[in-house]
Amino acid sequence: MARDIDFLWGQVETVDFLWIAILFVVAVAPLAFAARKGDSLALAMVLSLLLVHFIQYFLSAFQHSLFDFYPIDIFSVIPGLAGEPTHLHRIFTSAWLHGDFLHVLGNVLVIALAGVPLEQRLGPRRWIAVYFLGFLGGNIAWILSHPNSFAPAIGASGAAFGLLGAYMACWPEDKIEFPLIFLIRAWPVWLIAFVRLGLEIFQMYSIQSGTAGETNIAHMAHIGGFFLAYLLARPIARGAPSPIGEIVTSSGISSLSNDIRKQATARMGNLEGDPWESAGKHLGGRATRILSRLREEGDELETRRAWLEELAEHTICPICDGEVISIDDRGVCRLNCSLSPDHIRWP
Repeated sequence: MARDIDFLWGQVETVDFLWIAILFVVAVAPLAFAARKGDSLALAMVLSLLLVHFIQYFLSAFQHSLFDFYPIDIFSVIPGLAGEPTHLHRIFTSAWLHGDFLHVLGNVLVIALAGVPLEQRLGPRRWIAVYFLGFLGGNIAWILSHPNSFAPAIGASGAAFGLLGAYMACWPEDKIEFPLIFLIRAWPVWLIAFVRLGLEIFQMYSIQSGTAGETNIAHMAHIGGFFLAYLLARPIARGAPSPIGEIVTSSGISSLSNDIRKQATARMGNLEGDPWESAGKHLGGRATRILSRLREEGDELETRRAWLEELAEHTICPICDGEVISIDDRGVCRLNCSLSPDHIRWP
């Protein structure tokens, strides 16, 4: 996106810091909520990008009439400013801004369609690491290839291509629903990556050879994001819920689902001790019987959840005497104090 930038932090007014705070909250809140609840970070990232774009569109629609704050001035990547410490934040923040609705839509489609199954393969922490590698690789590639440019670069395209690169490196035979060659159907990941990356390289060649006109698309950022994630994906994926290279079967319960279940079972926690005994407030009556059944039958995810939920109804927090609630921690049931998770998080 071509726009001359003339920005200094000293020019930021109080109302501008308010908008910066709003953008930060809408960007981070979906991810924080998903991480806390054990929901999909890929879908949370989609929501995060759409919310930020909505605020960005609102500000641009009323620029100069009601507001004089333009997020691209502050948060876009500008290669010519990359060496200045006060502008280092741009390499991160630019991944939440987009030029228009089609720009953000193209990226969130890839993040949703490829990102969700990849997150199931990798697990949430490894997935977010790959996502960050994608947009960092894209921004670094853009800065290195355009070191003297002061034109802003924005978008999560590097991250989207990074997800494809990581998927290609680890599970290329997976088939995912994806719009490709004018059809939406289940394509193998290797074909999706081959076509998308091939188009980027072809377009770059066309521009360099003079057979295509100027463009405001950062093709080098797409390629940089793809290859950095591709190169580092396999080390990151070690120990993930799915073994690298595994092919999901089509009959019965998929091996992917089995791997995710095994991973959750391994995180269930030990039932030998309990927070009430540790606090010197031994359980009695029905709660004692429930705890005994929990220890006898709590080897499976479903039975453990059932007994923990019943135990929560018949006991109180040993620290503050508050209500005990059951929560879902990425597929594993645990007990928390309703007032503070620091009081009790068991097992």
